[in-house]
Amino acid sequence: MTADKIRIKDVAKLAGVSVGTVDRVLHNRPNVSEEARTKVEKAIKEMDYRPNVYASALAYNKTYNFYCIIPKHISEAYWEEIEEGAMSARDKRRDFHVSLKMMYYRRFETNTFIDVTNTCLNEHPDGVIIVPSTLELTRNFTDKLHEMGIPFILLDSYMPDLKPLSFFGQDSFCSGYFAGRMLMMVAYKETEIMLMKQMHNGNVASKQQENRETGFKHYMRDHFPNVKITELNLPLEESRKKYDTLLNDFFETHPHVHHCITLCSKAHLVGEYLLRSNRRNVQIMGYDMVKKNAICLKQGSISFLIAQHAYMQGYCCMETLFEAIVLKKKVVPVNYMPIELLTKENIEFYRRTQL
Repeated sequence: MTADKIRIKDVAKLAGVSVGTVDRVLHNRPNVSEEARTKVEKAIKEMDYRPNVYASALAYNKTYNFYCIIPKHISEAYWEEIEEGAMSARDKRRDFHVSLKMMYYRRFETNTFIDVTNTCLNEHPDGVIIVPSTLELTRNFTDKLHEMGIPFILLDSYMPDLKPLSFFGQDSFCSGYFAGRMLMMVAYKETEIMLMKQMHNGNVASKQQENRETGFKHYMRDHFPNVKITELNLPLEESRKKYDTLLNDFFETHPHVHHCITLCSKAHLVGEYLLRSNRRNVQIMGYDMVKKNAICLKQGSISFLIAQHAYMQGYCCMETLFEAIVLKKKVVPVNYMPIELLTKENIEFYRRTQL
């Protein structure tokens, strides 16, 4: 008899116990004597029995409520792809009575993160996906999740001290270092480059972007210490006219700057300006294949994009919660996304939905 055709009653017969006892051992439930447990485990090993975890989960007929806490975003943003991926994984598992509730906070308004996470705790979910806020705020939340026995996955920013079930995202330091290497392959003759940032009260949007910048500046220090990095801060949620004014002033006062890098998904702010102003002597490197970036890449105002499979990240986070909580499987604790370089020649072959 092959392993996939062995049934619970076959294991029970070999072990000399009831089917109910085998079921309790398989699901690590109480009220099983050590003698009976030993017999069942021995029979399972001898028969190489592999339980059908999918059939068991369906038969259990339990409802699972998962939550995903991410920054509030506009259409066509990086976070929208994360959300689409997570929802796709949820749809795939609807037969298992799995639901996913999206909850949103504002990046630079800490009270919104507190409000959202308190609401989440009050609703007692079975598992949570979290895009972290500050370490302190996120720890306050995850400590309570641990106390309540609720597993959680970190997305985008890795904070190992919080002891998540799993993490999905890029190695942000390596990503920034890689960005520096790729930029300077074309800008090796330059004496000054522009680093475009979006900040609020002196803070960038995430720990991931901080780590990217650290990696980027490490590369520059190690290999191009004499190249000046001039930072330009474009404020959040400003008008096109305001951005045009700031960018025009920058390039008028820095006419010798021909290369720009941004470590967030807003490269199109510079790319769209270059198209409108007809400046063709500036090359941009940015992050994420959001639609506006992709358009600029195809039209030539952005030269390179670093992609990190946002859709896949959302999908895998949801699927990992499903496997760990519904199927009781062990999951991989740290999952780094690939660091991929996109140009107008290969962007058409980069699929958003990889799964």
